[in-house]
Amino acid sequence: MIRAVHPIEAESYRIIRSTVDTSLLPRHSRDVAERIIHTTAEPGWLSDLVLDERSLERAAVALTQGAPVVADVHMVAAGITAYQVECGVKTGEAAALARAEGITRSAAGIRLLARQYPAGAIWVVGNAPTALYEIIRLAQAGELSPVLVAGLPVGYVGAADSKEALRASGLPQLSNVSARGGSAVAAAAINALLYGDPLKEHE
Repeated sequence: MIRAVHPIEAESYRIIRSTVDTSLLPRHSRDVAERIIHTTAEPGWLSDLVLDERSLERAAVALTQGAPVVADVHMVAAGITAYQVECGVKTGEAAALARAEGITRSAAGIRLLARQYPAGAIWVVGNAPTALYEIIRLAQAGELSPVLVAGLPVGYVGAADSKEALRASGLPQLSNVSARGGSAVAAAAINALLYGDPLKEHE
């Protein structure tokens, strides 16, 4: 995606590259790592992320072709600034399903949207480990075939474990090892695949 890069953003990326060496990462992995570091101002993300270049490349191509993107919460959707993102967490149907099944609204929203987008979508989790577990469950049941699962939920309960489960699932994914994450981080990962390297036109 071509966009105007603000001078402050460009300078921020130059500072990042002077602080942490991302030069050995392949293209899309570097884009994701640098945009997350840019979003958080935390270079330590470089050693925390688990990135699969082939999965990221396929997702980047899918985005250029208009692939659906589904988020666990609206904060993730709001952070993906130049792409329509689906989120079912606040619907009445999700609330009813959550009550009936004894699951979280985030998981219910994922389950409902999986019926609408059973294949070919990019799934982004930045808040709820339960949503990530639901994606994994649906995929293992043969009900969901994602292009990519960006699993970056945050929290002391379930976040790190759900990301470990994602890596063990064999699904095309990006994740991180620790309990940290969040909506801004998850959105940054997808924005990286949409925008690419902001310094490409400046170097």
